[in-house]
Amino acid sequence: MMFPVSRLLLIVFTVLWLIGCDSGTDRPIVVEFWAMGQEGEQVKALLPEFERDHPGIRIRAQQIPWSAAHEKLLTAYAGDAMPDVFQLGNTWIPEFVALRAIEPLDERLKDWPAAALNDYFPGILATNRLEGQTWALPWYVDTRLFFYRRDLLAAVGFTESPATWDDWLQAMARLKMLDDAERYAILLPINEWQLPVILALQRGATLLRDRDQYGDFQNTRFREAFRFYLSLFEQGLAPPVGNTQIANLYQEFANGYFAVYVSGPWNIGEFGRRLPAALQGQWMTAPLPGWPPHTSPPEGKEFPVGASLAGGASLALSRSSPHQAAAWRLLEYLAQPEQQARFYQLTGDLPARQSAWNDPALAGNRYAQAFRQQLQQVQPTPPIPEWERIASRIAYYAELAVRQQLSVDEALAALDRDVDRILEKRRWLLAREKQPLPPTPLPQREGRR
Repeated sequence: MMFPVSRLLLIVFTVLWLIGCDSGTDRPIVVEFWAMGQEGEQVKALLPEFERDHPGIRIRAQQIPWSAAHEKLLTAYAGDAMPDVFQLGNTWIPEFVALRAIEPLDERLKDWPAAALNDYFPGILATNRLEGQTWALPWYVDTRLFFYRRDLLAAVGFTESPATWDDWLQAMARLKMLDDAERYAILLPINEWQLPVILALQRGATLLRDRDQYGDFQNTRFREAFRFYLSLFEQGLAPPVGNTQIANLYQEFANGYFAVYVSGPWNIGEFGRRLPAALQGQWMTAPLPGWPPHTSPPEGKEFPVGASLAGGASLALSRSSPHQAAAWRLLEYLAQPEQQARFYQLTGDLPARQSAWNDPALAGNRYAQAFRQQLQQVQPTPPIPEWERIASRIAYYAELAVRQQLSVDEALAALDRDVDRILEKRRWLLAREKQPLPPTPLPQREGRR
């Protein structure tokens, strides 16, 4: 059966029109965004506004559990299936830089006013910079400081937060002897590496040496800080227990089993939810004092805040993303102070942009103000991919020393040996960089016959 020419032409034009409509020219760009934990869920509330302002872009956000995040990102990298934008713990950044998985941001940041970058807490921004380049932007921040019982400190003569290590030591000694109840002054879980490192940073220890190729834990400054840390257990001020040995941290804090705890901003919300109503006005936060103990402040000046760790999470662009321009617009949007303030209200995560702290919801949070002070004095850990493994060895040997299974000298010598082994590949790679390339052989000419 023959079709009329007019009908055949109509069919052809219809097919061509359908193909044109399906060509993708009018489709929005879909940006894959991976975020971790509750952040991956709560950030979805910020995305409709972004999509209204950018009608050609759609965001597909995926929530990744923190416990699986690192492995999932590495698997995605190995399978060439990285998301366009993704969240990283800031200690992970060196590893993903070494893998060449992250796109550097400096060219794009040239369009930012200088005041915008200066709005970040300097120590936090430093964790996102490596080898003179910016690889990610801080999304939210954390650090560690004191949570303490105001009523118990007042009972031993401290109506204000102690300002020095000496004052804290005096207060803790009194807390230990407050009554006949079995109690300690401070909880320092012995399976955590953070406080030994914080004390070392306060003392000016570098942790590693020779371009981060070897451990430097037998250095005098680290040794002094380590001895001070151990003295808190030797004096009976802290119980020699790990996190899993405390049945209910919040209940023990409420019972007065300990009155001081070194922790991060996530516990502002936890203390508000888990402590009894009668204690809600009886706890407070305070920045860490500076090293060293047994010194006096300069005449007419107060003691400065001591150093703590630069923590938090950042947002990065995938180097292999086909949608980097659209992904960058999302990253810029989430970096806006107003969006960081909204994100704080959704999650309790502290903003990385200092101007976001002027938002009434945060400015009115009395527990957060000590964090604002502390975040001005934070330092990054060594920017190397092996840091997570090194940190676990610090915790391991610190626990053995607390339990008096190793002496200080034995623990630090063993720590240096382990860290040197961990860094063996790093030394090999750096040595290769120093070796001159072999000369390129000249092509041989065919000889005359």
